[in-house]
Amino acid sequence: MLLPNHRVEIVQYCRRMQADGLTVGTSGNISVRSGDHIAITPTGVAYENLTAASICVVDLEGRPVEEGLMPSSEVPMHTSVYAQTDALAVVHTHPLYATALSTLVDELPAVHYMVALLGGPVRVAPYATYGSVELADNSVRAMEGRFGVILQNHGATTYGDSLAAAYTRSIYLEWLCRLYHQARLLGEPHILPPEEIERVGRMLGSYGPAAGPPPAVPRPRGEAADDPAGHR
Repeated sequence: MLLPNHRVEIVQYCRRMQADGLTVGTSGNISVRSGDHIAITPTGVAYENLTAASICVVDLEGRPVEEGLMPSSEVPMHTSVYAQTDALAVVHTHPLYATALSTLVDELPAVHYMVALLGGPVRVAPYATYGSVELADNSVRAMEGRFGVILQNHGATTYGDSLAAAYTRSIYLEWLCRLYHQARLLGEPHILPPEEIERVGRMLGSYGPAAGPPPAVPRPRGEAADDPAGHR
């Protein structure tokens, strides 16, 4: 079995993704790259039923290299991110607040300095049918210079140099979207200027395509810091 350790890691994060409210049902997908191979979640399998053997392995063109389940319908988006960035892991989610904002705005502004972990304000990619090359192209264009993208009327995608980094960015992106939503309920939030986001990014050591994993994710009081636990 190819990439056994990556398969186990993907299963662990899939269960955590569901527990963290980043997806619903069988939606969302996760992949990890190792050399010329990509381990990726299968399509249409409930997260609680995933095992290491369930995880698919494809080449950099998205072609299966082992017999098994059918890989995620979003293979084109994952392979495009790997082709256009230095990503080693990609996390695609359907979180409530990011998806809600995707129907209303063209960009998540710098409502908090932690947007620096995403490389700056997060753009919303134009809508395209899930699983399509058009969606993949829209995603990587809107992701230029960023570690994440919001997909119009769809969800969000983040990447990193490890699955931990990519996943943490997904958590932060959803938190930032929720923060912006809450602020807009009360009025017009102050937006931080680009120079402040650049300054914070340098301080965090994570601004730009060569960034390492971001710091630990802030969670609501009383919630465990590490909770192990759709189309896909």
